[in-house]
Amino acid sequence: MINIEIINKFKKSGLIFEITNESSLIEEFKKHNSITLYCGFDPTSDSLHLGHILPILFLKKMYDYDNNIIILIGGATSLIGDPSFKDKERELYSHDIMRNNQKKLKKQILLILKKNFSKKDVIVLNNYVWFSNINIINFLRDVGKHFSINQMINRSSVIDRINRSDLGMSFTEFSYSLLQAYDFSYLYKNYNTILQIGGSDQWGNIVSGITLTKKLYNKKVFGITIPLLINKNGKKFGKSEKGTIWLDNKKTSVYDFYQFWLNITDVELKYFIKIFSFLGIIEKKLYKENVVVDIIKNKQIVADSVTKFVHGKKFLYIVKKICNILFNNDFSDIQKSDFNFLTKKYVGLPVILVKKHEKLIKILLKASFSKSLGNSKKMILSGAIKINNFVKKDCDYIFNESDKFFSKYSFLCKGKKNFCILYWG
Repeated sequence: MINIEIINKFKKSGLIFEITNESSLIEEFKKHNSITLYCGFDPTSDSLHLGHILPILFLKKMYDYDNNIIILIGGATSLIGDPSFKDKERELYSHDIMRNNQKKLKKQILLILKKNFSKKDVIVLNNYVWFSNINIINFLRDVGKHFSINQMINRSSVIDRINRSDLGMSFTEFSYSLLQAYDFSYLYKNYNTILQIGGSDQWGNIVSGITLTKKLYNKKVFGITIPLLINKNGKKFGKSEKGTIWLDNKKTSVYDFYQFWLNITDVELKYFIKIFSFLGIIEKKLYKENVVVDIIKNKQIVADSVTKFVHGKKFLYIVKKICNILFNNDFSDIQKSDFNFLTKKYVGLPVILVKKHEKLIKILLKASFSKSLGNSKKMILSGAIKINNFVKKDCDYIFNESDKFFSKYSFLCKGKKNFCILYWG
């Protein structure tokens, strides 16, 4: 593939938010058959989340154009915490927690890479390796002297915080930009990395790295920021948001992950179809644009494609089988073997252990479908609760043998889409 075409293609697809020195970057593409670029992921949790999908797919597209990819796990920077556009200071976790997060994040990233990056190796590094050996005096002398407090303090992400008398910003947070900048200069020196990508909230940190690399090595390097995935409330997807969609199936089951994509809005569908088809995980021949009758089909295509990319073919097959069973609206033909799929740990439906003679109103609490007995009562009386696809409006209802498949299982449903399986112990 021809690298010089890729910038325009990314821009036309709406996948570049900002870019530094575009004409010079294109010249670099013209000079070389490939470049080396990187993207950083701070292990402030033990899993990536939905907001990380676009950066990973961006890397995948660059990889498909025969560029060299470095994924940087921020073992050191995560101990500080990126303050960019945060309302308050991040909680600082212990070294042990962070080491555990780093280990799990690396494993997760490598699994995704193994499924989707096949041509050549992708380098995975951890910045704790070089920061753990840095002398603080030398760092302040050799790196800190190249940063202007005046410029740093005038960044919008900093101004928003320091103007708040109730919060402010600690020196720890303020120093984060220096650490990320040093990453870029280190990766240029040791791996000839000339491009960093990140979310649109990373612009200031990326520019710092470009400036430092220029001052230390007199080399022009570049940055690209990509749009953040925004949820229905207008906030970026992240681990601090309620209802986080994790890429680890132990934190968000494959079924819940798949359902998220089936339930995106029609506006979101149009956006995701556009970018995911460009990024190569949706085949254009599979969907039709601007055809209302194909909305449901197109959402299934998006759900299939992203689930396969993150979790692989095997789990996609299982979760589609589960959906076929649940949304067939008829459990009369269900087989005992189907429960091997339906109850598969981390993939299928939540399984709630219940005992004989437990009332429906209390089981709703146990299944986390309700927060109180009063709330349970309201849901039951409104017809929002189904057992094996039959509405139950009796608040004193006690399950009987006819409610159990193979004397072990019952389906409990709240509304149209919230399912769990009751296991009678």
